[in-house]
Amino acid sequence: MSESLLIRGRLARRVREEAERLGISVDEYLVGLLSQDLDPKDKALEYVKAAEDLLEEAREELGKGNVKQAAEKLWEAAALTVKAYAYLRDGKRLTSHGELWEWKRRLEDEPGEWVHDAWADATAMHVCFYEDWCKEKDVATARKRVERPVKEVASLISRGSRG
Repeated sequence: MSESLLIRGRLARRVREEAERLGISVDEYLVGLLSQDLDPKDKALEYVKAAEDLLEEAREELGKGNVKQAAEKLWEAAALTVKAYAYLRDGKRLTSHGELWEWKRRLEDEPGEWVHDAWADATAMHVCFYEDWCKEKDVATARKRVERPVKEVASLISRGSRG
C-alpha cells in the first residue's frame, strides 16, 4: 500500500490549480517541486520511483473496480518514466506532450521497439480516463505493458548509465 498525505483547503486547491495550469498531474507537480535541487540522475530516480508508486496505485484502484482512476495512473506512470529517461540521458525537463513523444521515440532506440506498444497502451489509458470506454481487462493488460518500460528505466538509472 502506498503512503499518502492528506492536504486540505486552500493549500490543496493551490497545488491542484498549479498542476492544472502546468498541464501535469498533482503527483508530477509535487515530484518536480521536491526534486528541483537534485542533479539529473537523482531527478530521474525520483521520477521513476513515482512511476513505480503509480503502477502500484493503479493495481490497487483496479482491485477496487475503479477502472478510470487505474487507467489514468498508468498514463501518469508512463509519462513520468519518459521524463525520467530524459533527465537521465540529457538532464532535460520535458514540458509538452510533443517532447514526451520525442523522448518516447528515443527510449525506443535503447531497450527496443516494444516501448512503442507500451506507450500506445498508456496513451489509450489516458483517453480511457476521459472517455470511460475501457474495461478492467483493458487496464490490466495495459498495466503489464506499462510496467516494462518503468522497470527498464529504473534499471538504467541503477546501473548509472549516462549513454
